Amino acid sequence: MTQAAIDTRAEREAYYRRIAPAHLSPLWEVMSSLVPEHPHSPCVAAIWRYQQVRPWLMESGRLISAKEAVRRVLILENPGAPGTSAITQSLYAGLQLILPGEVAPSHRHTQSALRLIVEGSGAFTAVEGERITMHPGDFIITPAWTWHDHGNPGADPVVWLDGLDIPLVRFFECGFTEAYPQDSQPVTRPEGDALARYGGNLLPIDYEPRELASPMFAYPYARTRETLERLRGNGAPHPVHGYKLQFTNPATGGYPMPTIGAFIQLLPTGFGGGLYRSTDATVFHCIEGSGTLSVEDSRIAFGARDTFVVPAWCAYQLEAHADAVLFSFSDRPVQRALGLWREQRP
Repeated sequence: MTQAAIDTRAEREAYYRRIAPAHLSPLWEVMSSLVPEHPHSPCVAAIWRYQQVRPWLMESGRLISAKEAVRRVLILENPGAPGTSAITQSLYAGLQLILPGEVAPSHRHTQSALRLIVEGSGAFTAVEGERITMHPGDFIITPAWTWHDHGNPGADPVVWLDGLDIPLVRFFECGFTEAYPQDSQPVTRPEGDALARYGGNLLPIDYEPRELASPMFAYPYARTRETLERLRGNGAPHPVHGYKLQFTNPATGGYPMPTIGAFIQLLPTGFGGGLYRSTDATVFHCIEGSGTLSVEDSRIAFGARDTFVVPAWCAYQLEAHADAVLFSFSDRPVQRALGLWREQRP
């Protein structure tokens, strides 16, 4: 570096120090990081193997009750973003445990939430007066500001994957929560009422959509799995995604919730997908089967009940060793609504 360049740099540094007390800073020094050529996420690809996590989750059941914890959850925190309680820059994920005889108290919050049942049957989620019995693979939503509680009258522990838009709501600084006066909200509708009203490509004659979220809270895995199998019989898989479907709001055809999109895909045995990337960092959960995720320079083997994440704009491929069914969720609805979402097959 020439003496002139050194002098210029010193003069600029002195200028920056003078303007700093006025809470001013030069854009030109940070322009490339604020307006990058392409996304650079601090998050990294990672996997949480259920067989490793499960003993720790069960141990938490001996340390704290569901009522005392309000929600007994082990957060899946991205290794590239420690201390953030986030699995991606905009989403939270965790594994929740409820033991026989327990109730996780009723509350509501502005954060939207989803559940993917991982292990056990017989527990329930109650949403706005309707109880929904949980079964492995079921996809259940609790839209923003809906009363919800969980209970387990069965004989076995039940575990599910939670997905919430906590980081997104935190970014907008619009988080609110409220506890229900009792541990459980009153049941005002029979189980299956929402599915009967909205889950058969039909709507009540007087239905008027008032909310952005789906009026149907539960998407049973038995139905979903049957649909995937029918698709397999109807033609070849997509070269990147296999047989992939998007969960929808049956009243609008849109996403189940305005901030979180959810997807399901079947990768047949021997499937090897093409390279793909998109701007929505995605959380995957393997419901059944096994395979390999190739992302950047890493190969990550996954099996049933494992959860893994792919950061934004990271090229990846999926392979199936045995018929694999993957559930996934991301912030795609927000990105698409704002005109920001992109995808690419490198």
